Amino acid sequence: MNDRCFLDTNIFIYSIDRRDAVKELKATELVRDSLSSHKGVVSFQVVQEFFNAQKRMVAPMSTESAQLYLERVFLPLLRVHSSVALYHEALAFRSRYQLSWYDSLIVCAALRAECTILFSEDLKHNQTFGKVRVVNPFL
Repeated sequence: MNDRCFLDTNIFIYSIDRRDAVKELKATELVRDSLSSHKGVVSFQVVQEFFNAQKRMVAPMSTESAQLYLERVFLPLLRVHSSVALYHEALAFRSRYQLSWYDSLIVCAALRAECTILFSEDLKHNQTFGKVRVVNPFL
C-alpha cells in the first residue's frame, strides 16, 4: 500500500463479521495493512457508523472490546473530523454527483485527507472524484 487510502465503514464491519470468510479475510488484511503502513485514513463518520452497525450484529462487541478497537484501530487512522467546511463540501458533492449525504461526506473526507484510493463497496468501482479513485476490494 503506497498511496494514502480511505477505508469506508463496510471494511471494518466485514473485518469482524464471520458470516463471509472471504470478505472477512480481505477486510482484515486491508485494516492491518492500513495500520502498519500508516497510510490508512478514516473520518469521524466511519467510527460512528461502525459502532452503530456492530451493535446490531448477531454478536456485538462488549464495551471493553469496543474501547480496545477504538484505541487500537480507529484512533491511529482517524484524521478527518466534523466541520462546517466539510458539510458545505459534502452538500456541493451531493448535488454535483447525485450521491447520498453519507457517501458525499465519505468522499469529501477522503479528498480532504489527500487520499488517492477510497476502499468501499458502496460506490461504483473505479469511479473517480478528483484524485480519489473508488476501489471495491471485494470484486
